[in-house]
Amino acid sequence: MARYFKFLAISCWLLAVGMLVSCQEGGEAGDLFGQWQQEGYGTRYVSFSGSVVWLKSTTDGSIFGNFQHRGDSLFLQFYSVEGLPADTTLVEDIFGFRSLNDIRLKIDCLDDDMLVLSQEGRDWRFRKY
Repeated sequence: MARYFKFLAISCWLLAVGMLVSCQEGGEAGDLFGQWQQEGYGTRYVSFSGSVVWLKSTTDGSIFGNFQHRGDSLFLQFYSVEGLPADTTLVEDIFGFRSLNDIRLKIDCLDDDMLVLSQEGRDWRFRKY
């Protein structure tokens, strides 16, 4: 019986180590990984992890989507599962990104604590949160 518990303990330990080693912090997100707060707006955030982007306003809701970072461009694709007008309002009116389904932004600055995006003469500044 003691051999069984020893085997079980070693197996659990190896499984835990394997899971820790296999985790990829941020995955495809690279330098974008994490949560960013929009400067001048204490309630607006954008988060990147893997290939998922999460746009959140603590007063107006949130929406998930996918992103791709290629060179100095950031491509965003949001999904309104229930087709709610509030989803489009959040992306287009509150954050000002155009449009809900096919957004291309230029990355003007990306470092450890600052992200600056621009599109058609407008820019958005975020700080690492």
